[in-house]
Amino acid sequence: MAPGPHLIFDKSALQALSLDESNWLDNFYTPAITPLFFAETLADLEKQVGKGKTPEEVVGSLAMRTPDMGSTACAHHRKLLGSDLYGHELPLDGRIPRAEGQVVELGDKKGIFYSESEEERALQRWHDHEFLDVERQAAKKWRQDLSNVDHTEEYNFFQQWFLTGKPASVAEVKSMTDAYIDGWPQASVFRFGLGFEGVPEKSQEDILERWKSAGYPPIKDFAPYFRHVYGVDLFFSLAIACDQISRVRPQGKADNKVDIAYLYYLPFCHVFTSMDNLHKRVVPLFLRPDQTFIDAAELKADLAKLDAHYSAFPEEVKETGFHGFATDPPDSMDFLTTRLWDKHLPGWREIKAKREPIDQEKSKHVVDEINRIREMAETAGSGPKRRLTIEETQFMEIRRSPLRQKGKWLRYRADLKS
Repeated sequence: MAPGPHLIFDKSALQALSLDESNWLDNFYTPAITPLFFAETLADLEKQVGKGKTPEEVVGSLAMRTPDMGSTACAHHRKLLGSDLYGHELPLDGRIPRAEGQVVELGDKKGIFYSESEEERALQRWHDHEFLDVERQAAKKWRQDLSNVDHTEEYNFFQQWFLTGKPASVAEVKSMTDAYIDGWPQASVFRFGLGFEGVPEKSQEDILERWKSAGYPPIKDFAPYFRHVYGVDLFFSLAIACDQISRVRPQGKADNKVDIAYLYYLPFCHVFTSMDNLHKRVVPLFLRPDQTFIDAAELKADLAKLDAHYSAFPEEVKETGFHGFATDPPDSMDFLTTRLWDKHLPGWREIKAKREPIDQEKSKHVVDEINRIREMAETAGSGPKRRLTIEETQFMEIRRSPLRQKGKWLRYRADLKS
């Protein structure tokens, strides 16, 4: 399986998929699973569900559809925000940042080993409807907090920003946001933004001092991820204030702020997919030219088409697992997934044409090397945390525990260890 385009989905997108369709999302994309998705999924433990189902069954079903084979758990945006403001390198080009990993040296190579995150381990328990008491309490608090959201204060405060008239569309709100953050005197914009994002006062002074030492560059150059999050939050507040986004919690839905919060993670994907109407209106305004928004209904239809395509393969072929017969998407441009690979991984067809048959000895060597990396990471102890720059990192290993069988599909051969 070649790593596919990095993709972020919200809960609405995953809920729309069947279990078999979710396999192809996992196989042909590299899903970035956001902390917000984990929180939303867990919160369903406290949600009213239809007759004949329990909340545990609803969460378990969603957990089962959550990608576990090629996915990556994205670090929390608050942690990333802190790193960015203190000058740590954070690429905003589609790469997915995980929580801090273990630096490992293998001969003359240096790299990073990532163990499974707490959220990833939790998903494995949720498959079997096993929930910790602390998780149930967290779900209850999440639901209570959402029911108590009140945007009245920010609605009233930001009215004063519309001295020359209110924006008439979300696109105009986005233009107004960018004009303020990038066009107004940066010192006042930066100070307001640090307070707006809840940065503690002591930290604000340290950050501003670092900014001064750097020669007062534009905020977008000094702290680009902060600029992105600040832009998302200011956009939302202004859109609330001019009634382009409702400040009233829709019946039976989470507050609109939850949907907007998914945008914090936009820099870390190539493709964003959702069924949500607010996402359909807003996400395209924040995308880079090299990113794509896909309506989840369209993606679901394509995954169903892929499922039908591969279901027609002979049984002896399907028994080889996805690595044996679905390393890359079909060549045909009839498939949306193929077109997305062409856009975001433009060299994949050439790589496929040059790919040599699997060398069993070489594969064994790779597996042995991966096992050595894991052993070294697990026996390294808890010394001081080390960081590697992107240039220093020569390999990266992420521990996963994917299910071998999901729905009707054997995803990897029975003779391979997970």
